[in-house]
Amino acid sequence: MSAAGVAIYRGQARLDALDPAERGLAYGDGLFTTLRLHAGQPVWWDAHVARLAHGAGRLGIAMPDAGWLRAEVDALVAGQGGGVLKLMLTRGAGGRGYRVPDQAAPTLVLSRHPLPPPVSGPLVLRWCDLRMALQPALAGIKHLNRLEQVLARAEWQDEAIHEGLLLDAAGRVACATAANVFALVGGRWLTPRVDECGVAGIARAWVLANVPGAAEATLAPADVEGADALFLCNAVRGILPVGRLGERTWAPHPALAERQRQLGRAEPAFEGS
Repeated sequence: MSAAGVAIYRGQARLDALDPAERGLAYGDGLFTTLRLHAGQPVWWDAHVARLAHGAGRLGIAMPDAGWLRAEVDALVAGQGGGVLKLMLTRGAGGRGYRVPDQAAPTLVLSRHPLPPPVSGPLVLRWCDLRMALQPALAGIKHLNRLEQVLARAEWQDEAIHEGLLLDAAGRVACATAANVFALVGGRWLTPRVDECGVAGIARAWVLANVPGAAEATLAPADVEGADALFLCNAVRGILPVGRLGERTWAPHPALAERQRQLGRAEPAFEGS
């Protein structure tokens, strides 16, 4: 990636490179969020900033000034049209050891990326062998330690499989490696809770707030496999229909097509997706 696509800060001071003592590198001591860019604007900006601030509060990391942050983002993405923007916020540089430094200026990394290639047709999923640990202190927030997702995604190399679904340590459905999951069960769109593990995704929150009857629920694998329809969602790709999970297949469902149209009407970045 060219230097023009990355901006690194300690506090509000621009840096040329990350400090080798960066706690985000050493311990995953930080947070991130990934946004879609559309017509030069970050989609769901306020929701992303609010989630980042919530996570920063839980970890005790100072948030950058909101006005300053938006100005720096606008400068980085100016003239770019579409794409993806990633924000990483860490506790900053510190000495060796887990103790939180008394004085640490947070590090902020902004990076610009192309959109992922579109998927032709419904997604093909598999069940992952890895089980997600239960840790309520970190549940819901998008912290930098994503080793569970890395190991789960390493379980397959077949390009015909688009994503994997994970269970938690108690055997309940948790999420996909890079998306939340919704299942149409009894006429309602249900998604796993995120109070013990998983990420409270921005697209997930949009569905819960805007789709009648959508709710959090405890889902077993049989609930998902027996659902009338299934979709994944995240803030970059929007709503993605699932056509197959292991041996289970789904035909296109009108309720799922309507959810995609509803999202496209609300957020033009996802129109026609």
